[in-house]
Amino acid sequence: MPAVPYAGDPPAPTAYDLDPAALATYRPPRDEPADFDIFWKQALAYGRTGGAASARLTAVDNGLSTVVTHDMTIAGYGGEPVKAWLTLPAHHTGPLPCLVQFVGYGGGRGLPVEHLVWASAGYAHVVVDARGQGGETPDPGAWEAGPPVVRGLHDPEAYYYRRAFVDAACAVEAVRGLSMVDPERVAVGGVSQGGGIALAAAALVGPVAAVLCDLPFLCHWSRAVRVSDRGPYTEVARWCASHRQPVADVFATLAYFDGMSFAARCAAPALFSVALMDRVCPPSTVYAAYHHYAGPKRMVVWEFNDHDGGGPHQVRRQLDFLRPLLAGEPVRPA
Repeated sequence: MPAVPYAGDPPAPTAYDLDPAALATYRPPRDEPADFDIFWKQALAYGRTGGAASARLTAVDNGLSTVVTHDMTIAGYGGEPVKAWLTLPAHHTGPLPCLVQFVGYGGGRGLPVEHLVWASAGYAHVVVDARGQGGETPDPGAWEAGPPVVRGLHDPEAYYYRRAFVDAACAVEAVRGLSMVDPERVAVGGVSQGGGIALAAAALVGPVAAVLCDLPFLCHWSRAVRVSDRGPYTEVARWCASHRQPVADVFATLAYFDGMSFAARCAAPALFSVALMDRVCPPSTVYAAYHHYAGPKRMVVWEFNDHDGGGPHQVRRQLDFLRPLLAGEPVRPA
């Protein structure tokens, strides 16, 4: 629940969006295409034309002694290669619980030394590139230039996130097939774009062990594009301004990629977070996905933070949330 302000506090930080009381119950209707499930069944089938989800591992020297890292190449959409890092506790024994993490908009998998927390806690940890963004994975399916969020916006079949979401589903399936991972204890997570992709992956691949969804992007598009004044949603607004395509057509495409619809198809326990001063992913759009989430869930509120959210403080909460997986127990939100 949102924090209760003290007397004499400055004006509510969500003045540009909804106030905390409204956010607590904000559950807009889903403007969902009638063929949403068919669309994604076909996308997954087409995306797997390269064969069953699989991965190649190559050990790399990460310069560390407590964790080991593998360069991972996943067969993603159409069999196209998607890069990832797999990091494991050194001298691990037995199949491990695993967190598959998706990256924020414009980013990539970075360097192995940037991703040490989860392996240090005893998990297998996979950080997946986003195709055609800031990592090492190209986007050969792109039919046009421009920021990822507007590539193919004229057609759901051509839209960038069709390929990106199938990549995410293939990554989870490939990880489940690794000998060092317990397929029953695979969680998904991410921040911003990564949180939105995690929702899609959890909905598309069947039951996962848990979902970590921080400040999710790709949710409640119809409001987000009109409210956000910085970040990727503004790219969509600019695209509409320059192309003058009927707005209804733009949102008809985006309706196939809305985190609210994926959230409604998720059953795993979830830990969400929201920042009430977030102007990149407005709080109302985060709560829209949260209130449609079908599984057990809990929200952590960062009242005076922007898109930085809870940072390492949120990671500490996530470690507590996922601790049951280390013991082979189901996660149950408090």
